Amino acid sequence: MLIREATREDWPAIWPFFHSIIAAGETLTYPLDLSREDAEGWWYVAAPSRVVVAVDEAGTVLGTAKMNRNHMGNGSHIASGTYLVDPAHSGRGVGRALCDYSVAWARAEGYRAMQFNAVVETNTHAVKLYRSIGFDVIGTLPEGFNHPTEGYVGLHIMYKAL
Repeated sequence: MLIREATREDWPAIWPFFHSIIAAGETLTYPLDLSREDAEGWWYVAAPSRVVVAVDEAGTVLGTAKMNRNHMGNGSHIASGTYLVDPAHSGRGVGRALCDYSVAWARAEGYRAMQFNAVVETNTHAVKLYRSIGFDVIGTLPEGFNHPTEGYVGLHIMYKAL
């Protein structure tokens, strides 16, 4: 697996799984009806932020990550990341590779920590992955997320010092 900077030419490969994950409404706080055009604008952030894709030997996009400042001004030393793995390629270490990559990127860019603002507590695979990489749940917003089958569940704030 190779992780490389995403280009606009990758969007047609990202959009189908991006759309299905968002429309399912189970893991991210994005609008469920986000259009392809709006989604592309939200995902492709400008430098110094970064968007990458994980690809296999054939160049197939397996997943993507967006890395950015979590706050502005005097809080701009904290990074964040968002990760999407194509469900057709889950269980192959793509999420872990993308998360490890983003932590290394944040360190190299001089960030002091990473914070995830809204990890849905029922997204147990992500919570387990982030914990295994050294993130801690530092708080939970009770009923902060309206899950389509579980109802109102908490949103974890997760943190890792770099």
